[in-house]
Formats: sequence, C-alpha cells, structure tokens
Amino acid sequence: MLRGDGGEDYWKRRVGKVIAKRKAAGPLYDEKAIRDLRQGVKQWERVLEAWSKGKAERKVFQTASAIPLKPLYTPADVKDLDYSETGFPGVYPYLRGVYPDMYRGRPWTMRMFSGFGTPEDTNRRLKLLLQRGETGLSIAFDMPTLYGYDCDHQKAHGEVGRCGVNVSSLKDMEAIFDGVPLDEVSTSMTINAPAAVLTCMYAAVGKKSGVPPAKLRGTVQADMLKEYIAQKEWVYPPEAHLRIMRDLMVFCTKEMPLWNYISISGYHIREAGSSAIQELAFTLADGFGYVELGKEAGLHVDEFAPRLSFFFNSTMDFFEEIAKFRAARRIWATVLREKYGAKDPRSLLMRFHTQTSGASLTWQQPLNNIVRTTIEALAGVLGGTQSLHTNSFDEAWALPTEKAVEVALRTQQIIAEETGVSSVVDPLGGSYYVEWLTEQMEEEAYKYFDRIESAGGILKAITSGYLQREIAENSYRLSKRAESGEDSVVGVNKYSVEEEEKPIETLKIDFKAQRRQIQRLKQVKKSRDSAKVRAALDKIARAYESERENSIYPMLEAVTAYGTLGEIIEVGRSAFGEWKEPIFL
Repeated sequence: MLRGDGGEDYWKRRVGKVIAKRKAAGPLYDEKAIRDLRQGVKQWERVLEAWSKGKAERKVFQTASAIPLKPLYTPADVKDLDYSETGFPGVYPYLRGVYPDMYRGRPWTMRMFSGFGTPEDTNRRLKLLLQRGETGLSIAFDMPTLYGYDCDHQKAHGEVGRCGVNVSSLKDMEAIFDGVPLDEVSTSMTINAPAAVLTCMYAAVGKKSGVPPAKLRGTVQADMLKEYIAQKEWVYPPEAHLRIMRDLMVFCTKEMPLWNYISISGYHIREAGSSAIQELAFTLADGFGYVELGKEAGLHVDEFAPRLSFFFNSTMDFFEEIAKFRAARRIWATVLREKYGAKDPRSLLMRFHTQTSGASLTWQQPLNNIVRTTIEALAGVLGGTQSLHTNSFDEAWALPTEKAVEVALRTQQIIAEETGVSSVVDPLGGSYYVEWLTEQMEEEAYKYFDRIESAGGILKAITSGYLQREIAENSYRLSKRAESGEDSVVGVNKYSVEEEEKPIETLKIDFKAQRRQIQRLKQVKKSRDSAKVRAALDKIARAYESERENSIYPMLEAVTAYGTLGEIIEVGRSAFGEWKEPIFL
C-alpha cells in the first residue's frame, strides 16, 4: 500500500467478497420470508405514493457522502447479514466495539484540546480541566512549533502562542507539565513534522519528574501522510519524514511500550472537505502504509501494530458517522489479519479518538454550535470511540474561553452520566438502516483501496495529487450544495437573523507571550552546555546519513541538553532539504 507493490489482487478480491454477500440471504434470514417482505414493501410504497400525491416535491435524500437513501429499510436490505462477520463486542472482527464491556466498564477518555500563549498559560488551563473532570490531556501547539521554528525566528513573529502553546525547548515542556501527574493521566499531542522531537521532550519531562519513558501513556499524532494529503504542515520531503517516523516506531516499540507513536488522522482529511467515505478510506490507507513502514524497519506486525491508533472526525450526518466508525473497525481487523498476518488480537483492535467537527461550527449564532457539538459527540459515542474531544461553541471566532471549554466538557459528561447510552454496547447494532449503511461504507472504502493501489500505492497517490483532487472535488460539491440551499446550515443559509458584530466574548492572546518566550529561550541558551548540545546535534546529522542508525536516541540527548526545537529541525533541513507541493490541476 505504501509503494503499490502487488496488493491490487487483494483489494479486488475484498471488493468482490463484499459485493457477493448481497446476492444470497445470510443464515439469519429465510429466502421465502425475504420474498414475502419485498412484496410487502412494494405494497407500502404504493401507500406512500398515494400519501405524497399532490404534496410539494421534496429534496433528494442522501447522506453527506451522496449515498442515495430510501425512505424505509427492512430485513430485505440486510439479508446478507452474517453474524459471524458482525460478531460480538471485543471479538473479531470488532465491528461492535473493541472491548467486551465498552463504556459499562469505564467511560471514554474525555479530552479537551488545550494550548495557547505561554507554557504557564497552558499549564493553568490543563489543571483547570483536570479539576473539572477531564480524564486525559490534549495539547495544541502554535504555528511556529508545528513548523519547527523557535519563538525568536523571523517566521514566528506574530504567531507565538496564537493558535496553541509555544514550545522552543525542553524548558517550555517542563513548564507545561509542571505539577501535572504524568503517571496518572495520558497525554495526546497534536504535532506532526516535529513529532519525534516533542516525543523526546515528553520522555525527558517524564524522566525528570520520576516517570520513566516505559510508563508514560498517551499519543503523538506524527501522521505525516495526512499532512501531505490535507493539513500541509510538513518540513522535509515525504521520504525523509517517513524515515524519521520509522525510527520513532522502532524507538517507541522498544523504549515506550505504552505510547501510541502514530495517531493516524482522518480528522484533518475531513476538515479539508472530504466525504465520510473518503475520510474512512484515505485514513485506513495511510494506516496500511504505516504497517508497511514498520515491516520495512524489520519489525513484526504484532510488535508494533498494537500501538497504532486512529483519530476521526465526527460531523453532522449522524447515522453515516456511526456507520463509518463501525465499518472502520471491521476493515482494519480483517486486513491486518488477512493481508498482514497479524495474530495478536491487540493488533486487530482499531482504537480511535474522535473530535467533533470544527468545519461545522459557524460564527453566526455561535450558541447553535453547542447543539451541533452535542449531536456529533453522541455519534462518536454510539460509534464506539475510545476517546473524545468536544469543540467549544466559540471556536469559529477564536481559541476557546474557560467558560466555553467548560460547557464542551460538560457536554461529554452529560452524555456519559445522564443519557443511558453507555449502558448497552453498540445499541444501534441490528438497525436495518445502520447495518446497511455500514456495509455501504465498507464497500466504497475497499473500492478506494483498489484505486490507490492501482495508482502506485499511498505515497504515489499523494505525490501525484490523486487524493488531493478527490477531496477538492467533494469540497466543491458540498460548497455548492450549501450555497444553493440544498444543504441547510441553520443560522447561515436558513433562519438567519441580524446579529451584533461580535455576539460573544473571545479569548485574547497578546504579544506579551512572544516576549516572555523569547526571554526564556535566551536564558536557556545562556545557561546550557553548548558543547554538549553541538555534540548531540552532530550525532543526529550522522544518524540521518546512515540508513541503519536510529535518529531518536541522539535526538533525546539533544533535547535533554536543552537543544532547541529549531536547532534540531534545522539539522534535518540541512540533511534532507525542504519540499514544495507540486501544482495539481
């Protein structure tokens, strides 16, 4: 899948199997009963036609991914349902959930995306959320950090602390996690191009606070394939980033066994304008690419696959989102076992984090976003997520205020504590519509895998622009539907009202954050052992020159000696150069 070297036949066979299932009734259904039911449906359709006669013509009904929808679903639509391919929660193929008891045992991990201004600002927000009942940390970084620039770089001017917290050295990470019990909470870090450096910093902070790397729990995103597809925050050419990710996989497999070193992200693919089907297919295709990467590094699939995790979007098409999550689990388990030979059940578990959609938030009538986020969060829960982040209602305006983030956290807590949805595992399992839609999502995903393989594998499909064009075309389709009013957006193209120019209070980040960060960086450089830093940076450079040497060990040395993020990333710029995306027509 990474390079397109012979998997075409597998994907064609899988597509054929999925389609062939629908040609005969499965063991749960009787052929005569299905024929009788179809006759009954035809009679009902005549009743429906008579009922609708003379009424205004309604819009075309379809999912957000343009899957046409009938008005009614019955057992005839899922006659191919074979319970052995649906199974039980916690049992292969994990369609109904990765754990037997799901939320009856414990609720999903509740994370709120946190990070702004200085490390001290973010530290205060993290502690506030832990006090309010958050059960896992999630760190957002500013643009200079995401691109590997120190706070004093000319390209960082005006951006320090604006859309996340700034990290230029280990000193900043120490301040972010000061007083945070790293042995009790898990931490998710949304960082990609410099992911290896930030992982090393987190390991160093843990060690300094008495928690060895082997006991640290959490996730670093590190999904570079997704960056080239959607988010566009890269530093080096794709092959260079993949090499560093390979080193990180090997390092974490040996040194940080509880750490999820790649969170394979469909979230940003969806935010860029993809459909749910494209998000499902392109995210899993990236995942299969990382499996290939691990194998190329000499690791057995069961050594590293248990630490691969996923990150999905949940947006407003409620049932399609639930079907997407269910289909994703079955596809991952099936392909890991059939194609890659995984035998450890943990390798087959698709564990994923869900974030409600940022793209669905509107700056018009921002309080409506509370309702949107609630619906999207509920879809994530009914779809079986392991971890959930709820967006705040003010995020179409700015980074969230304390009040808004508390409402977002309370949304999760109310779903968990008051609705009863966590009492039964996969409560929508067996729904004729949900089961039918799950199979539709699965079939379309397999078709995409076949096209990606035919294009030369996931890397070629990215560098040729195939995936980007698919997303752009879908984004254009959705934009046209919203502009024409075919898709309603309450408060924007329907039920709009005149509003105040600024209807809510927003969080403000001033330039003091930049000045404080630059001053701290100066102090770090003044007090550190510069010779030690230089020696560690030279070791990284030598590791990059060798295909056999793992670059993460000298990188850990460099951050521990207070080498800066920018200094470490610059070693790679010198070794690999930079990369500009070709123009895709």
